[in-house]
Amino acid sequence: MSEMISELGSLIESKQEDSVLSSQVSNNELVIEAIPSKIVNLIDFLRMNPNLQFSTLIDVTAVDYPEREKRFDVVYHLLSMYQNLRIRVKVSINDNDLVPTISVIHKAADWYEREVFDMYGIKFAEHPDLRRLLTDYGFQGHPLRKDFPTTGYSEVRYDETQKAVIYEPVNLTQEYRQFDFMSPWEGAEYIKTEDSEEIDP
Repeated sequence: MSEMISELGSLIESKQEDSVLSSQVSNNELVIEAIPSKIVNLIDFLRMNPNLQFSTLIDVTAVDYPEREKRFDVVYHLLSMYQNLRIRVKVSINDNDLVPTISVIHKAADWYEREVFDMYGIKFAEHPDLRRLLTDYGFQGHPLRKDFPTTGYSEVRYDETQKAVIYEPVNLTQEYRQFDFMSPWEGAEYIKTEDSEEIDP
């Protein structure tokens, strides 16, 4: 099976030399690394080629690698129901790079790309309606970036006296702490054993 998938990767590389950087098989799934500016051509080729027919877009998402020079990977998951195969296409981009929208080919990409923009701040060129999807319009930052604080930047509440939604800086009722308890499966020391003495109430 992996040999057939590898041959499929070689076929795509040979037909799309100007779009594909590399291909590899990972967990019995073909992974194609593509040039960001050529992503529309590649996705269209994968859909229209009669030997491939990756006509179903499953998902568009992203991964944040803050330590890398090209910080983000935008990842496309495609399915060929005709070949019974899945493929993953990745493009690596810098923080401020634009990625061409593939919504002209797959209408489903519209909301997927909006979600990626909302969660990661990645912008898609020529997207018909690129605005936040899951967070509020006044939300600051992008929650799935690795440098986004776990508490967020602001908290929201409804004020009964003002009859309005109020945005305020996050105010923790106690100091934020990191707990580093040993996993109970590793045998935590604080668990009482039969040999330990009874503690009087």
